[in-house]
Amino acid sequence: MPLHQKLSFSHLDSAGPLAERALPHHGLFDYRPITQRSDYAWPGGRRLACYIGFNLEHFAFGDGLGACLGPATPHPDVLNYSWREYGNRVGAWRCQELFDQLGLATGAILNTALYDHCPELVAACVARGDELIAHGHTNAEQQAAMDPAAERRLLADCRARIARESGVAPQGWLSPWISESPATPHLLAATGYGYTLNWCHDDQPVRMATQDGPLWSVPYPQELNDIPMIMARQMDAKDFAQMVIDNFDEMLAQSRAQPLVMGIALHPYIVGQPYRLRHLRRALEHIARARDAGDIWWTTPGAIASHMQEHRPHGHA
Repeated sequence: MPLHQKLSFSHLDSAGPLAERALPHHGLFDYRPITQRSDYAWPGGRRLACYIGFNLEHFAFGDGLGACLGPATPHPDVLNYSWREYGNRVGAWRCQELFDQLGLATGAILNTALYDHCPELVAACVARGDELIAHGHTNAEQQAAMDPAAERRLLADCRARIARESGVAPQGWLSPWISESPATPHLLAATGYGYTLNWCHDDQPVRMATQDGPLWSVPYPQELNDIPMIMARQMDAKDFAQMVIDNFDEMLAQSRAQPLVMGIALHPYIVGQPYRLRHLRRALEHIARARDAGDIWWTTPGAIASHMQEHRPHGHA
């Protein structure tokens, strides 16, 4: 826009000052700074809750969306499809070996398409005692493009299938690509979910008020996340591991003032690569030592949401 060209405000109410006009708001929760909230603690009096969000995903071959190692090519994009599939065939199993060695249960964030493609991987998560978190049917599509009826059906169908296949209905949801429609939080509450991982606006759980009752927002990281850091910002694996350690150490210190949640978002086709796994091991060993010393609550997103609902059902008030 040329510098001399002025914006048109003809659609605005001219009765009030332009600098005082209200902006659109989601209406789900109010603003409250973290320094002005009531205090509480996690189980055992601990102040920092930590979890891994372990993203297990399946992508359509020759169609749809997907993270890219190299430049995207016309479908079938064999290079990028097969790189992502490495996570299900190799990377996830190597990561689970590491989690087993350190005694770390995770929040397994899964596409229901895995039940058709690699049911052994989901069964391994169940056997480990991981929490199963719904993550759509496939990461080849985004739910924001769906109409409300189709989105409601997707949410309900994913919850029903996980319950049928694995014996427990998921409590939580993470949208593929963190893609929401305006109706998503309301539809999640309406279809039986207790929490969402979609919002990254806080370091404490936040109670959302939806049209169908409360929905907890459990902090899920977009910084402490291997996709934006390693893929988008081209961060080296050793630097990502050090970022995890630095973030943990700082939040542990911050948690003396307020109880906090630290999530680590991992994708096995990225951190399951051997040279990256070597550095991830160093970061998780650092956190596991603090867990063994009783300094933190190692947990899952569902346990965090359940704790809040039981002990602080009205949120920060």
